Amino acid sequence: MVIMGRIAAAHGIRGWVKVQPYTEYLDSLLDYRTWWIGNENGPWREVEVQQCEAHSKTLAAQLPDCPDRTAAEKLKGLLIAVPRSSLPQHTADEYYWSDLIGLAVVNEAGEQLGTVANLLETGANQVLSVTGDSREILIPFVESAIKQVDVKNKTIRVDWPADYLR
Repeated sequence: MVIMGRIAAAHGIRGWVKVQPYTEYLDSLLDYRTWWIGNENGPWREVEVQQCEAHSKTLAAQLPDCPDRTAAEKLKGLLIAVPRSSLPQHTADEYYWSDLIGLAVVNEAGEQLGTVANLLETGANQVLSVTGDSREILIPFVESAIKQVDVKNKTIRVDWPADYLR
């Protein structure tokens, strides 16, 4: 399974949910009619998406067995995944954004900055949201800051000082 987003909140009163995608393109999840929802420790369940549409920087989706806002609110925080086998193949030096979630971030001085919690779309470029030592560090996902992404060894090496903007 590849985590593609999370349910951020209820959307309206008719059981729709707001989805925060973890994909490069906002509408990538629209390509999949079947999602798996759950949390990192399980359990996961397969759902057939009834409707889904783009709304600003998020998606709004209607899922089965979710007839009203109360039911939708109970889904808040659940992750959305699809089977890796359903994703397009990529080359060895490419990766899915969802593969970056949870990777350790280390600067060129060897200091641990934390782990990738999320990716943010700012319009100008994407930004890594890194959590560690009870704080959040935002690192632009640009060539000058991101020096190496090593999915196999679960690390991202960055040119970013540990004390930047403390």
